[in-house]
Formats: sequence, structure tokens, C-alpha cells
Amino acid sequence: MSDKNADKPDNIKLVADNRRAQHEYHLLETLEAGIMLTGSEVKSARGGRVQLRDAYASVDNNELFLHNMHISPYKQSNIVHYDPTTVRKLLVHRREINRLIGKTREKGLTLVPTKMYFKNGKIKVE
Repeated sequence: MSDKNADKPDNIKLVADNRRAQHEYHLLETLEAGIMLTGSEVKSARGGRVQLRDAYASVDNNELFLHNMHISPYKQSNIVHYDPTTVRKLLVHRREINRLIGKTREKGLTLVPTKMYFKNGKIKVE
């Protein structure tokens, strides 16, 4: 039996790429995290209407949040007052958050998203 996606091991569809971050920052390591979005934000992301240019992540109250990521409003959505740059929660394990707290306390280190993609039907941020 042949699989259509045999050449794509995890069935990844790129939504947004922050190439500027690769030029402006020295990337030490990467981490894959899930992200909490509303239904209309997911539909807008499927259409590729996401910008990561000015986005950054921070640890607040032992939780990881993504700031300044712009998701354009979905036109067919019934949500009237929608803030495209609202703070969104990233989903990672507790031990990863504790490790990131230690890393960000070092001088000059920042958490910057480089990619947003669908992996096996779920939205991930790198």
C-alpha cells in the first residue's frame, strides 16, 4: 500500500515564516509549541493570513505567551470585535517552561518565533 504523503514524514504545511529573525538574531535552539487559537483564527491561519515579523514570546506566571503575532480577521467570522494582535498562550510542557525561564534570565536572550505551521492537523509554532 502506498501513502500519498510518504515524502512528507509529518504532513507539515507552512503558514508563516519569520526569515527576518534568522538575520537579526543568532538562533541557539528551537522548540516546537502548540498555540491556543479561536476557530476563526485557525481558519484565517489556514489561508496564510499570519505575520510573525514583530512577534516575541515571554514567560508570565509560569506560562508561555506569544505577543504581537498578527492574525488577520477571518471575513466570514461572526466575531465583531476581534483584536488581531492579542496575546496568545503557547502550549509546552512544564519542564520546558522552567528551562526557558532559566535561559531568558541570561543577558541578551529572547524568545522569537521563526515558523508557524500545521503538523498533522494541529497548529504549531517553532
